[in-house]
Amino acid sequence: MKKLLLTLCGFLMLMTNISNSQDLNNILYLELKDGRVEIEMRPDLAPLHVARIKELVKEKFYDGLAFHRVIPGFMAQTGDPKGNGTGGSGVKIKAEFTSEPHVRGTVSMARNGFDINSGDSQFFICFADARFLDGQYSVWGKVIKGMEFVDKIQAGTAANNGAVAKPDKIISMRLASDVQQ
Repeated sequence: MKKLLLTLCGFLMLMTNISNSQDLNNILYLELKDGRVEIEMRPDLAPLHVARIKELVKEKFYDGLAFHRVIPGFMAQTGDPKGNGTGGSGVKIKAEFTSEPHVRGTVSMARNGFDINSGDSQFFICFADARFLDGQYSVWGKVIKGMEFVDKIQAGTAANNGAVAKPDKIISMRLASDVQQ
């Protein structure tokens, strides 16, 4: 009996370690001036988007990019190498709309106007519920830690549709599985 319990405990510990290491492959560390934000990526919702984000993160594409559009009470947008909302990585991603709601902490892919398949590298983080976006933008993640640092991102003005004169920047964005603990 004792041997069976020890074997069972060992198996459970092994499964927990495997599960945790797998989770790290779908966790992003977004380093901002005020602290680290952890984003859980959702390949179950948007596998194409998550795969592309991972590629860009491994290339260090996002490092140093500005939060060029920040609307208080709505969202903070980044991922444009031009810094004005008109740029991207050059690879479009087919829309992956789901019923996942846009709530505080949701990370979703930005797109160009009415072209639903124009998602590229730009994404936004919701400051508050934005349910009017549900089913129209591809949700690929959720902030699971550090939302208080997202709240501190320099905001733009309503008069300029959230454009930020002196924007905060992403210090770095890494897969948790690639970061030395």
